[in-house]
Amino acid sequence: MRIAVFGAGRMAEIRIEDMVKDSRIKNISVINRSPEKAESLKARFGIEIVSEKDFKPEGFDSYVITTGTSHHAQALDLVLGPNRKILCEKPIALELADTDAVLDRAKKAGAEIQVGFQRRFDPPIAKAKQLIDSGSVGTMYHIRFMSNDIQPSSREFLAGSGGVFRDLHVHDFDLAEWLCSEPIAEVFATRRVREYQQYAEFDDGDVSLIHAMTQSGVQISISGTRHDPRGHDVRFEVFGSKDSLSAGLSPRTPLNLLDAGIELSNSPYTGFVDRFRDAFREETKAYIEWIAGNRNNPCPPDSARSGICIAIACEISAREKRVVKVAEVRGS
Repeated sequence: MRIAVFGAGRMAEIRIEDMVKDSRIKNISVINRSPEKAESLKARFGIEIVSEKDFKPEGFDSYVITTGTSHHAQALDLVLGPNRKILCEKPIALELADTDAVLDRAKKAGAEIQVGFQRRFDPPIAKAKQLIDSGSVGTMYHIRFMSNDIQPSSREFLAGSGGVFRDLHVHDFDLAEWLCSEPIAEVFATRRVREYQQYAEFDDGDVSLIHAMTQSGVQISISGTRHDPRGHDVRFEVFGSKDSLSAGLSPRTPLNLLDAGIELSNSPYTGFVDRFRDAFREETKAYIEWIAGNRNNPCPPDSARSGICIAIACEISAREKRVVKVAEVRGS
């Protein structure tokens, strides 16, 4: 198979690193607006470099979009076509109208999109989903998510991030609906600036808290911080009538444990790539299985649309200080 990768940054490097190990991938070409940035990938992996103006989609079997969010729609428009399969990193777009426009063009073109929500492929998280679906947890009571970045964001990142709900918590929204196999129905959200004032400049927060509820009544709490002095910390706990589960609590979880008898590693996670490297590997493997025709799309684009809807509902809630039904956004 011949794969075209748009972008030459960190995510492109991760995808290429995993794809070159699969014997079914015969050729990888990087398409980037600045070909010079792709030279290090060429030197490391032996890939080809193609300028965007010279790119011809019919020369490839599939396409991976790893560019910045603002470029996703443009890259997707270059590759949409009948029976074409595309992996696009989250989000498809930051705005709901733009997301809908892309999905409408993809549907009309006959193309399929897999969205890059890598957390679904983290082995402990995938195991939690398997146990929930098997009935081992019983009636779902409550899920508690914690998402803590290690370093506060730069102003350059904040300018295009879309804010804490659309950038950080969209992963939690996706997992919540995926684990529960039903949509989030309502949210109450808050966000504040506690330490890093650059967030205030963008009407954002460096801490956030969300209470959500699914259609059937599963209670979901989601907390987030943009700075954790001990390391990158993403995990969740599931409580049900038959069992309780935890995913993400490992020897590398960055906590100062005060209870006796439990020890953690002195090498905590240093960022989201370090925390989810196995998940990215499994996600790329699933993508290759999908384009090879050996499995269904593991993460269809409706999940991206739903995440943006929930994020917008959280923004409304934080601004208006009220519970917001996600249906207010989903149907707009």
